[in-house]
Amino acid sequence: MPDSQKQIRLCDCNRSFTLDAEQLAAAGAVVACHHALCAGELPLIGDDLAAGREVFVACTQETALFAELADATDTPAGARPAAERIHFFNLRENAGWSADAVPATANAPTGKRPAGVTPKLAALIAAATTLPEPDPVPAVPMKAGRSLLIIGEAGVALGWAERLAGSFDPAVLITRRSAEVELPARNAYPVWSGRPLQLSGHLGAFELAWAQHNPIDLELCVRCNACVKACPEGAIGVDLQVDLDACRSHRACVTACGEIGAIEFARQETTRSERFDLVLDLSADPLMKRVELPDGYAAPGRDPFEQALAVQALGEFVGEFEKPRYVAFDAGLCAHSRAQKTGCSNCIEVCATEAIRSSGDVIAVDPYLCKGCGTCSTVCPSGALGFQYPRVTDLGQRVKTLLARYAEAGGRDACVLFHSAEAGTAAIGRLARRGRGLPARVIPVELWSADAVGLELMLGSLALGACQVAVLAAGSHDAAPLKAQARHGQTVLSALGYAGEHLRIIEADADDWQALETALWSWAPGTGVAAPARFRLLPNKRETLDFALRHLLEQAPAAATAAGLPAAIALGAGAPFGQVRASDACTLCMACTGACPAGALRAATDSYRLDFIERNCLQCGLCVASCPESALALEPRLLLGEEARRARALREADLFHCTACGKAMGAAPLIESMIARLSGHSMFATEAARARLRMCADCRVIDMMKAESSSHSAVKAWDLSE
Repeated sequence: MPDSQKQIRLCDCNRSFTLDAEQLAAAGAVVACHHALCAGELPLIGDDLAAGREVFVACTQETALFAELADATDTPAGARPAAERIHFFNLRENAGWSADAVPATANAPTGKRPAGVTPKLAALIAAATTLPEPDPVPAVPMKAGRSLLIIGEAGVALGWAERLAGSFDPAVLITRRSAEVELPARNAYPVWSGRPLQLSGHLGAFELAWAQHNPIDLELCVRCNACVKACPEGAIGVDLQVDLDACRSHRACVTACGEIGAIEFARQETTRSERFDLVLDLSADPLMKRVELPDGYAAPGRDPFEQALAVQALGEFVGEFEKPRYVAFDAGLCAHSRAQKTGCSNCIEVCATEAIRSSGDVIAVDPYLCKGCGTCSTVCPSGALGFQYPRVTDLGQRVKTLLARYAEAGGRDACVLFHSAEAGTAAIGRLARRGRGLPARVIPVELWSADAVGLELMLGSLALGACQVAVLAAGSHDAAPLKAQARHGQTVLSALGYAGEHLRIIEADADDWQALETALWSWAPGTGVAAPARFRLLPNKRETLDFALRHLLEQAPAAATAAGLPAAIALGAGAPFGQVRASDACTLCMACTGACPAGALRAATDSYRLDFIERNCLQCGLCVASCPESALALEPRLLLGEEARRARALREADLFHCTACGKAMGAAPLIESMIARLSGHSMFATEAARARLRMCADCRVIDMMKAESSSHSAVKAWDLSE
């Protein structure tokens, strides 16, 4: 948009940090600096909006106030609504409140003033005001009514059902009897008793299966208590549960129940199931044991206060709304399985919500269960799973803009800090308020979940000009996958000669700002690329990794040393790069070529040869699982140079020729293996029969006919002699 239609207003928040308009202008950011935009200078924003301008405000604390002003502002003819033309970004916590910030020196000319945090300010302003809004992410519609299942011991479960009957449509499953607890006098909602078998589903579609071990059907029961009075052993309590250990099978209760027919001992252990919108699990041991529980399911345990909070939270899920489809899945790239042989299951193993399951040769992602941690996309070697909230392409463009403007403004040794929108932002805010703030060279980049920062984003950021990449794991349920990615990346960088530590996973929660401060301020800059790459990060994970690695290789400091670059870099287990080794047991049956999902293994067309293209290998293990001779093994490594892109012979064999006519029959190891396996069969007990295995089909038939003719001649000669 034209600069005349854009207004960037910065605020130093009551002079709590320094904004030098001249320095920022010299760095390419034409801005207006203020001291109290949320107070006496507030009308300026209203004037901008009334004039139809696009307004960028460097304040996130008072967004509610500014949004209210936008709603009250009349929209000029032809302009978008004011609420759509006001945007917010944070300079105070991300840059201004830093021990590296320096006050403006009024007497010094602009070129002589210390830079302080100005390069980072210029970078953050450029990213906030020049990048287009990313395309919207597809949405998943969610709908939940008031059907609420309450599971637990009779007293507490029925107590909550009574209190919530006016707000929800409750149903109760009593999992443990309490002989002194009476059932409600009014049969206003379903009450069952039994042993839960399985709870599955998601918000709006939970399904519970349970075994009913009580002979009394509490739905049919009219609460007349005739069975209680009739039982000679007193085995039926006021909770209308039968103590089967005390029951002596007189069945007087059945007679007393009469026409109601609520008691039937044959009903014992009958399996039942029902569907519900919401679940309140009051069991001491929750039915769902997951790191991340699905929305609409609460398991507060036995604490009454926690139970009250859980009930309040469940009420917020009633209604219709949408959630992002956090992950995109490309089945064509999936390396999970082939022909009922399992290869890569990384995503299934790390999914904290159990939203990913095996579905034939590929995986299936349940978008209703997915909460968007993005770990699956981080560990996926092929890029079949791609995080899109935000997409890697959008993040890459943001990082590229930040690093380019930071360098243009005189910044050096940039460190990109990826952090989550909630816990990570909170940790940075606490560091700014209570500690030294972020160092001037640390540029924060927000995304929904830090767990989604994969190796392509780490190495891609380094190729684009960052000298280091940190991931703040605040809010992460498991930082192990992130650490594994960082280890693989650091191994490669060190082998290429880049000195220092370049990738760091910072395990600090939202309250532990001291750990974040120590990790950032004590981190000495490492060696970066001499010239930033010009490419953009691509949607395809492997292509982005390829571009990033090629640029890092071109700029590698080790190339200028006497030792030079290594031919290959050994990596740890689980790395997405590597080679396949074939032993002499390989018969060239080519089962591996059909199983390989990435085309790394191929059958040659000009001879009996198994070719391998290392660049394509995902180290998924499908070839190893599919090999009938157990002749293949994986070796994680990164092969450098063009050799990784060229096909090389992994195993080659001579032709086996028919011993009778000399015609080619196939790969010699395959034929020899077949002969070895069949030679013990009863059909090939004789030497002549075994010899036919080395003949082609035509010669084998001819030999059999000759043998049969000889046999007939012998029989005829014997008949004549008689």
